[in-house]
Amino acid sequence: MPFGQLVLGSPGAGKSTYCDGMHQFMAAIGRQCSVVNLDPANDQTNYPCALDIRDLVTLEEIMSDDRLGPNGGVLYALEELENNMEWLENGLKELGDDYLLFDCPGQVELYTHHNSLRNIFYRLQKLGYRLVAVHLSDCFCLTQPSLYISNVMLALRAMLQMDLPHINVLTKIDRISDYDPLPFNLDYYTEVQDLNYLMSSLEAESPAMRSGKFTGLNQAIANLVEQFGLVSFEVLAVENKKSMMHLLRVIDRAGGYAFGTAEGANDTIWQVAMRNEGSLLDVQDIQERWIDSKEAYDEAERREEEEQEKLRMAQAEAAAEAGGLEGIPQTMPESGIKVVRKK
Repeated sequence: MPFGQLVLGSPGAGKSTYCDGMHQFMAAIGRQCSVVNLDPANDQTNYPCALDIRDLVTLEEIMSDDRLGPNGGVLYALEELENNMEWLENGLKELGDDYLLFDCPGQVELYTHHNSLRNIFYRLQKLGYRLVAVHLSDCFCLTQPSLYISNVMLALRAMLQMDLPHINVLTKIDRISDYDPLPFNLDYYTEVQDLNYLMSSLEAESPAMRSGKFTGLNQAIANLVEQFGLVSFEVLAVENKKSMMHLLRVIDRAGGYAFGTAEGANDTIWQVAMRNEGSLLDVQDIQERWIDSKEAYDEAERREEEEQEKLRMAQAEAAAEAGGLEGIPQTMPESGIKVVRKK
């Protein structure tokens, strides 16, 4: 039974960077993983692409042949994929039971009201694929109430449209301390608490928001989000191993993933950590981790990684001196992740 993630999000949210980082992290924990590019405009990927929609249809061809713009061309390409599902199904069969990451286009229409993407993954579910939608939003949206409420509405609409187990993620959280101070703690935004508290900040953001009609509209939106009660956010710093580990655990629980034999049989530091709930640094307050004491936690994690590296080196040298195992290298391969976010 193959498992996978459907990676959604607006342009610039970090979808391709996330797929690259998650692919590397899964390699570090011994989980076989393949990335599928479903963006016909993405002709340069940092990750190894196991299956690429551009082998079926490219955005340039559509725009040239059908005289469509970029957005219309992407919608057309997904409709073309929906009408050629055999191509996708055959390609996925060759990947076996690999864990799958689907890197999707950034056009929000695809997961808010256009049906092709939903139909594609509904058919894959019928074939036995266990999928989780991972919706990414840049944490910059927290700096402006209007942006935050818009992202909450977008996340809610995507949850209703895709009809899959769904995880909303605020990416680039390691940058949040570089922005202006937030009026509330981070947990207010991640738990999507009462949006009525943001109304005064929203009115201060723009004089137009102070008119009666906008006040009523904002109140109606806040009530709508509260009535559904579905939206909450995880946070992610893709370069931070523990942040990646926490998010992957949340996704695994949402999708019902159970460790495979290869992943459960190895004992590198990150493989053991993924199976050990107590191995993560216990940070209950994300406000403390990413804003109030970010530098202290970064330094503590850096020192911990240095100690782990020294321990791996010592174990490798001891094994080599004992001669118990032949062919053991003097230095153990890097088991962590090194991801450079695109500028």
